[in-house]
Amino acid sequence: MTPSPMDPRPSAKKDRIDSLAATAGRTTGGSATNVAEVHVSAAGAVRDTGGVSLIASAWSRLRRNPVFLLGAAITVLFVVLALISPWIAPHDASERLPELKENLSPGNIPGPMPGFPLGSDEFGRDLLSRLLVGARQTLIVGVFATLFGLAGGIALGTLAGAFGGWVDSVVMRVVDVMLSIPSLLLAVSIAALAPRPSQWTLIIAIATVQVPIFARLLRGSMLAQRSSDHVLAARALGVKRGSIVFRHMLPNSLGPVIVQSTLVLATSIIDAAGLSFLGLGNSDDRQPEWGQMLGEAQRLIQDYPHLAFYPATCIIIVALGFTLMGESLREALDPKSRR
Repeated sequence: MTPSPMDPRPSAKKDRIDSLAATAGRTTGGSATNVAEVHVSAAGAVRDTGGVSLIASAWSRLRRNPVFLLGAAITVLFVVLALISPWIAPHDASERLPELKENLSPGNIPGPMPGFPLGSDEFGRDLLSRLLVGARQTLIVGVFATLFGLAGGIALGTLAGAFGGWVDSVVMRVVDVMLSIPSLLLAVSIAALAPRPSQWTLIIAIATVQVPIFARLLRGSMLAQRSSDHVLAARALGVKRGSIVFRHMLPNSLGPVIVQSTLVLATSIIDAAGLSFLGLGNSDDRQPEWGQMLGEAQRLIQDYPHLAFYPATCIIIVALGFTLMGESLREALDPKSRR
């Protein structure tokens, strides 16, 4: 039967189509989020073709994003070189080699020569070997500082987001005080308290600076989860607060924090280089680190700028790689910034 102009059924069908299309464009913070695709046939029938997970949808965009591919290539190359550096370094990074020492004098540092592509440092050690081994030390400092900062931030952010009230106020005031101090100045102050500079004082100083960043981000995500439907339903069913926090709120709030950790890792590498440059890192030059090498080269930078150029370039490229990858991940996983 052909509907009359006053028949409400065509309007109802159109409303149903609009409702399904709007539902397809919405995403939630849950781990099982699906992006549904709705197709409407010529006859007006609505067909739901299923869904694609948020991670799969993000990956489909990332693998076509040249910025992400460039950042991932730099990051993977850096990590691989750092892990295998003790085996691929052509010489012992701490050994003063006779081939270099015989041409070494107070006014002459050997440059590139057969067997030594980048030449020598001021003590007759192979510069290429020290750069490769230094990548390993830089990666260790950056990763451990980020992991410790992430752990501290998750603890404070969970505490503030789960309890709220005066607990939230106290934690956030501490976080605000830490954020009000410039990060490098705070890291320098913490590292300077150590009686003897070492790699671990460097890690602790940088991790402490990163804690408020993760804490504030996780707290905001958890506050958004507190008013979500699945949390309200769990409360209505009488689920205990601990189960709600650790089984519902926290897992669904960690996504932005994990993405932020890739950006913080780049900052950690730069901060570690800055503290080592100031002499607050590992003082044992038998374990080279890029910031330490950069600091040692300052006395000779006017006559031998390449001694500072190589470690500085490595720091810039690696930090750029982590930044490009982190920004691309954040854009791909954030529904508001999808293109």
